[in-house]
Amino acid sequence: MRWAALGVVYVVWGSTYVAIRFTIETIPPLLSAGTRFLAAGLVLALVLRGRMRMTGPQLRTAVLVGLLLPVWGNGLVVVAEQSVSSGLAALLVASVPLYVVLFRRLGGERPPRVTYAGVALGLVGLGVLLLHDVGGSTWWGPWLVLLAAFGWALGSYLNGRLPSGDPFAMSSVEMIVGGLVLTLGGLVAGERFAPAAVSPASWWAWGYLVVFGSLLAFSSYVYVLGKLPVSTVATYAYVNPVIAVLLGVWLADERFGAYQLAGGVLVVLAVGLVVRAERRCRT
Repeated sequence: MRWAALGVVYVVWGSTYVAIRFTIETIPPLLSAGTRFLAAGLVLALVLRGRMRMTGPQLRTAVLVGLLLPVWGNGLVVVAEQSVSSGLAALLVASVPLYVVLFRRLGGERPPRVTYAGVALGLVGLGVLLLHDVGGSTWWGPWLVLLAAFGWALGSYLNGRLPSGDPFAMSSVEMIVGGLVLTLGGLVAGERFAPAAVSPASWWAWGYLVVFGSLLAFSSYVYVLGKLPVSTVATYAYVNPVIAVLLGVWLADERFGAYQLAGGVLVVLAVGLVVRAERRCRT
């Protein structure tokens, strides 16, 4: 079950970067993200019903993680994708495992040496993948994505170290909190939502993000955070870019060449190293 859930995160979240790009073509970025998470969180809460009970500490954890993951992590990526290609955004989010290892060291843990090797190899692959992509972005876009990755990694790290309850109930509250904050942030920033002006492609992409990106993949992510080492879970950030780049080429006419292929191979090898090292460590 846990590896199947991680597989969902690997595959589905790689496609969400392209879906975000199509969504924000005619829907304001913060409102698109906010309404997406709010809708998914409310639907999940209705499905769970009696399972939504949680203690005060658990609720505080859900609120904090909701601010770090949907708001800080995803919200900044959505804003950045106004000037950064979907493939490049996914590639920069691959810095998440590096942040996670840093947090673990600061927390007194000692990850296996192979974990460091896997992270290093993944960063090399990331560097290769980025060689010919940064030039088309604004100067602030890539840095905003890296800042988003920091917030996402922090939320992922804290999720397994703070009081937690039913993972799906926690996921529902996190998405509702994140959705409310993002929606209010969009309104304060002057964003306005005009349904008649939204293209069919944006509607389909938004619906995909609600059902697959949030209900399915985000809930799976919160679930595996409690079942697998955080460094293992964070390897999704190495697989997502490969999927995002391929879909970007296919659906959004983004570039993909020999450098991206070489970087993708290094990324896959890095995932294998980290997963194998963390599984042995857990055993």
